[in-house]
Amino acid sequence: MKLTDLRGINEKRAKDFAGLGIGTTAELARYYPRSYLDMTSRVSVREVFHNETALIACRIVSVDPVRYTGRVKLVRAHLEQNGDRFTAVWFNMPYIAGKLKAGEYLFYGRVQNNYGAVSLVNPSFEPLDRNLRLKGLVPVYPLRGGLTQRVVRDAVSAALAAERFRSVIPEELLRRYALSPLNEAYYSIHAPKTANELKKASERIALEEYFTLISAFKLIKGDRMEARLRHYRVSEQDVETFEKRFPFSFTPGQQAAVRAIFDSLSAPVRMNRLLQGDVGSGKTAVALTGIFMALKSGFQAVYLSPTEVLAAQNYALLQKIFPDYRVGYLAGGSTAREKREIKAALAAGEIDVLCGTHAVLQKDVSFRDLAFCVCDEQHRFGVAQRNLLSEKGNNPDILVMSATPIPRTLSLIFYGDLDVTTISDKPRERQEITTAIIPERKYEDMLGYIRNEVRAGKQAYFVCAKIEDDEGQVTSVTELYEQLRGRLPDVRFALLHGKMKEKDKAEIMSAFKRKEYDCLVATTVIEVGIDVPDATIMVICNAERFGLSQLHQLRGRVGRGSEKSWCFLLTGEGGESALERLMILKSTNDGFRLAEKDLELRGGGDFLGTRQSGKFLSEIKNLRYSAESIFTAKKLSDEAFERRLNYEEIKRAAMEKYESLKDVVLN
Repeated sequence: MKLTDLRGINEKRAKDFAGLGIGTTAELARYYPRSYLDMTSRVSVREVFHNETALIACRIVSVDPVRYTGRVKLVRAHLEQNGDRFTAVWFNMPYIAGKLKAGEYLFYGRVQNNYGAVSLVNPSFEPLDRNLRLKGLVPVYPLRGGLTQRVVRDAVSAALAAERFRSVIPEELLRRYALSPLNEAYYSIHAPKTANELKKASERIALEEYFTLISAFKLIKGDRMEARLRHYRVSEQDVETFEKRFPFSFTPGQQAAVRAIFDSLSAPVRMNRLLQGDVGSGKTAVALTGIFMALKSGFQAVYLSPTEVLAAQNYALLQKIFPDYRVGYLAGGSTAREKREIKAALAAGEIDVLCGTHAVLQKDVSFRDLAFCVCDEQHRFGVAQRNLLSEKGNNPDILVMSATPIPRTLSLIFYGDLDVTTISDKPRERQEITTAIIPERKYEDMLGYIRNEVRAGKQAYFVCAKIEDDEGQVTSVTELYEQLRGRLPDVRFALLHGKMKEKDKAEIMSAFKRKEYDCLVATTVIEVGIDVPDATIMVICNAERFGLSQLHQLRGRVGRGSEKSWCFLLTGEGGESALERLMILKSTNDGFRLAEKDLELRGGGDFLGTRQSGKFLSEIKNLRYSAESIFTAKKLSDEAFERRLNYEEIKRAAMEKYESLKDVVLN
């Protein structure tokens, strides 16, 4: 049912919803709240500590005109609560100014208290008269355009009344596992009466969605083994000689991985392998050895990278390691002429190994005899994208790599079609990174230390979770960039985030590597692959907002040279549980141990859901559920397929989801 069929949704409002990817009532019902306001928890601004988030009823006194400082657009409102004056500020959201009017409001956001000057940073807000009628847990949705919380809440209520959600899980299994009706869960997720009701609704919806997802994977993977069509002509002696091109000796883990690839290329069926290893374990060297096996046998190979920055870095490495072979480069930023020439040379067999980004997957890119495909940073690519890469050759061998350790239990679910090889050790020359938790009172001391290190020729990263803090809960990268430039005027800062064009990101990253900047203020766009040997300091703001695995990935961006490296974790809130997680990170550099602990502590909702791109899993990213929901979903799917219960209906629902899997990434 179209949104415009709902009362109160005109074409203009439907366009605002379309900006959120919502075009039907079913999609609107699946637009889950990002948080909930407990209407009993309003506080006085005097009671709030620095960096806490708070729900504050107050009055807007006045709003300043939008101010432009460099690249930052600043909106400031002056507020008053029981005689106490304070402000609210928004960074890079100039449209906010038009929504603020004098009057009573409810604000929710992070509070900063700098020596008595109190301000709310990028808070969400609503007219207070509406909230006087709201009780208990009130949903808060991500907004865009002219949408308000009231508009979205009313529209969601209408969508729930118009839709009827029916479970695809066979009735027999629903009864045996005592699963509640799916429709009830949708009502409860948007209007929970208690925290326990919210938890149960999240678990039930997550179970349904993962049942469909896992069933889709079963259908995509199938049971067939694809026969090998090529015979590799490479000996063990050839491989041993090639390994001497590297300026280090392979670890036992790397040697075992190379042996697994060598044996697979001699097997009667084609290779489909996941190579996972911790940060710095040497996966790239193993992948290049696999590429060598193909090139030595007279075949072509391709090395796919998720970003142009990483692709350019890998291209330079391929040229260095394979001086006796023809290496090509293809990315979105390549000129039209370069693209034409590369495509023609590939098809003619004049390029032996191609390094590139998603541009490699375009239909008009063809190879003469592609035999070996490497997909770097697998968690940035989707299932169907991997299949597209396979289609570039006639049953080529596939090696996908992930630097993000995934717990074995989950890898069996999501990578069941792959042989999994794990490199568990690290090169001896790899630097250990010391991790420290920095409280607020030590912040200035940390900045002083970084200033001194920069003067000594070192470099540093500052990482934030978001570009624009529309939730008022984490430090935004633009806000931090401006603050640091003011506090350390003698230090050269650069800004990097995911909304920038690929070309601009590549230029900034290259300039940072050439030491034209001392510090890089960035979002998690720097999480994977970037190698800057002089970067010895990683500062992670609001570290309690990240999972252990992602913190570990970010930490791995330093310690790549010979100098002592540090990771500083800045915390804003979160209490004892957040501190406990950060202490675990501080105590170990073992990414696999951290991944298991991350799953145990945060559950599947955070570990899988909130860190995805792609329509399918983004639908459940705001749900909070335990990993047990995923395992139960797999158990149900296995039984349904084994007994062919409701098979045709499951197949239809799962394959409808398959279309959205083309963009899904698993991390």
